[in-house]
Amino acid sequence: MKSPKKSMTSVLCADKLRVLADVTRLSVMESLLDGPKNVTEINARLKIDQSLLSHHLKVLREAGLVTNRREGKAVRYAVSPDAAATVAGKGLNLGCCEISFVQFKPKK
Repeated sequence: MKSPKKSMTSVLCADKLRVLADVTRLSVMESLLDGPKNVTEINARLKIDQSLLSHHLKVLREAGLVTNRREGKAVRYAVSPDAAATVAGKGLNLGCCEISFVQFKPKK
């Protein structure tokens, strides 16, 4: 059986979704939706080893989901303009779909 033909958009979107399938990277992205932050500011929320956080930031940067800018000794990370949601609020635009971060309310 032949596999279905994949468009370049589908491949790129699947790659971005694969990167975001990690809970730490998804948490980093959610944190950056409030504005640019350095590693210390991001880690105040995530509380993980700094080298592990730096690894996740590198993966997000290589996927084009975050940008970085040096400010003195610190590096500030921000959601890439290409990944910023088109609608105001807490979300990401991956080009093929949008992801929204909403308050989870468990069913009673």
